[in-house]
Amino acid sequence: MEVIFPPVCGVCRKLNKNYLCKKCEMILNSQSKFEIIINKDSSNFYDKHLYIFQYQGIIRTLILDYKFNEKTYLYKTFTNFLLKDKKIFNILKSYDTIIPVPISRKRKKERGYNQCELVSKQIAKQLQIESNTHCLYKKKDILPQSTLDKEGRKINIKGAFEIKNKKTLENKKILLLDDIFTTGSTLNECSRIIKNANPKEICCLTITKD
Repeated sequence: MEVIFPPVCGVCRKLNKNYLCKKCEMILNSQSKFEIIINKDSSNFYDKHLYIFQYQGIIRTLILDYKFNEKTYLYKTFTNFLLKDKKIFNILKSYDTIIPVPISRKRKKERGYNQCELVSKQIAKQLQIESNTHCLYKKKDILPQSTLDKEGRKINIKGAFEIKNKKTLENKKILLLDDIFTTGSTLNECSRIIKNANPKEICCLTITKD
């Protein structure tokens, strides 16, 4: 596949086997945050939120390209950058399993892939932890969250997800991965459902925070 589609840096598009050249890595380093927020809001069902970038500038462009312009190789750019940080690598390595926020069957058919699933599988592979893409699923199609305000997002996402095979998550430390954290409604609703499986901890991991 690499002969037909040679690996390129996700930022400058020049050939690079790591999907991120040194020059662009420095650019991303200058914009990265790597911030961990401990949840102190009793209305949230997750324990922590870790994000890498603010949703702006070059990162916003890359996220939009990744989601809507079929530049699927960017999942390797995001993952390789994230896991280069030894501190973050060790934090994530302490978790047992990673779960991507699911999208509906209709959306996946239209897009051809779940952008969060590609990243989560690559992270799991490099960390050598479990990737669980089957326990949490989206049982109905809803309005795009980006078209709604904060209150509308909470109402829109309510009841959109379901969980199965709860035993696979019991007493485990879970990474719940999404691409963008805006109001947190989607991640909080997923966390609420996952809580039914009695996990030890839920950490929301996002590439960006709006």
